[in-house]
Amino acid sequence: MNKFVERALIFSKAQVSAFIGGICDYMIMVFITEVFHVHYMISIAIGGVIGAVVNFSLNKGWTFRSKDVPYKNSIYKQLLKFVLVVLNSILLKSSGTYLITTFLRLDYKISRIFVDLVVSLAFNYTLQKHWVFKKVSKSPTA
Repeated sequence: MNKFVERALIFSKAQVSAFIGGICDYMIMVFITEVFHVHYMISIAIGGVIGAVVNFSLNKGWTFRSKDVPYKNSIYKQLLKFVLVVLNSILLKSSGTYLITTFLRLDYKISRIFVDLVVSLAFNYTLQKHWVFKKVSKSPTA
């Protein structure tokens, strides 16, 4: 498969995985905020953790196929790196949503969608592809 097609396929799979995890995250955020009247900043964190579990599972097994290919890190190192990305992602999403909601006076649900698009593409995908699930070349056998 040519490199461009392979990269486009990985990028597409990553976006589908992020979308599924993001939908879980977003629905949980809205549910907790609207039903239990928890501040949306806290709901973003709760939804973010659950969405991250879904996203990690899909990315590990389907998008980046890290169970089939030698990777630079063990599952524990991948999880640690993924957790660091998720924590920073949640921080970016909650602070970005808060700033847009507060200063532009948009509903938190709309603000969150804008922030999610930017954070998912510019931050999450880049770090997951090039750091968390980074492939290494197979070492030549002697």
